[in-house]
Amino acid sequence: MRHALIALLMLLCSVTPAAARVDISIGINLPFYPQLQRIPSYPVYYAPTLAANYFFYDGLYWVFDGDNWYVSSWYNGPWALVDPFDVPLFLLRVPVRYYRHAPPYFHSWRADYAPRWGERWGRSWEERRSGWDQWNRSSAPPPAPLPTYQQQYSGNRYPQPSQQAVIQTQNYRYQPRDTVARQHFEQLRSQAQSAPQQPAVQQSQPAPQQRQPRQQEARQPQPAQPQPTLTNRAETQRQMQQQQQQQRTERQPQPQPQPQQSRPAREQQQAQPQPAPQPQRVERPPQQAPAAPSQAQAPEKGRGREENKGQGHEKDKDNKEKGENR
Repeated sequence: MRHALIALLMLLCSVTPAAARVDISIGINLPFYPQLQRIPSYPVYYAPTLAANYFFYDGLYWVFDGDNWYVSSWYNGPWALVDPFDVPLFLLRVPVRYYRHAPPYFHSWRADYAPRWGERWGRSWEERRSGWDQWNRSSAPPPAPLPTYQQQYSGNRYPQPSQQAVIQTQNYRYQPRDTVARQHFEQLRSQAQSAPQQPAVQQSQPAPQQRQPRQQEARQPQPAQPQPTLTNRAETQRQMQQQQQQQRTERQPQPQPQPQQSRPAREQQQAQPQPAPQPQRVERPPQQAPAAPSQAQAPEKGRGREENKGQGHEKDKDNKEKGENR
């Protein structure tokens, strides 16, 4: 019975686009941009910290809920259902170990091998997708760049579907390779081309309303200002002089107030006995002794002269006596 339902679903999907836009809830509610890590040798990223089979490939986010695949251009949806026949090959080849919330029927399969999609989706799917598990790992294409610009849109800032297309076309220039990814990107471009025209019209309407008040203000006559009289001039000069005098007074340094002593300290200082003033000593210059030696030296000089005179007379007498004897 289950295989019959799956076959019916694939039959309905065969007449619809590869990714049918249903915008349904699949249990993914991320408050912020998830941590993505590349799978070695694969151009695919997975979210190791999420309890979901969450992947990023070829510029889009992919989720497998155990029965169906969903795709979105933003990390938290809205999500679109993908036809099992149109799931990209590199997503089908991801090993079981990277399904963080693998369904129970995955447990019997090897962790380093891809899931057995033929057993899950029937012989018709396996016939149409034959050879999906045969590929050369050395020829794998490089991974698409992560749209990290979406990190700034979290919580209440997460954009509405009508805004997502505009933001993505402005910030993400990647060109996908897979058929489903190309179809999804074409839908986003068509939405972005029609979305920017609406805000542009709304912003251009208030411009004339803002100009009208300015024109009215320019047309209103300005009230005439009273001419200054002699009395007003004298009063104005007097006020200017007062202001100048006040400025000069403010520029002069103000004396700093002396700290006031408390009343008990001042009374105690007055009660203490003041020391008696000591008489100042007046230093007098030393008196010079009378010049007695100078007077004593005078008679000694006179005596010397008289002694010299007496010796001269005696020499004359001796000379005379010697002459007479000859």
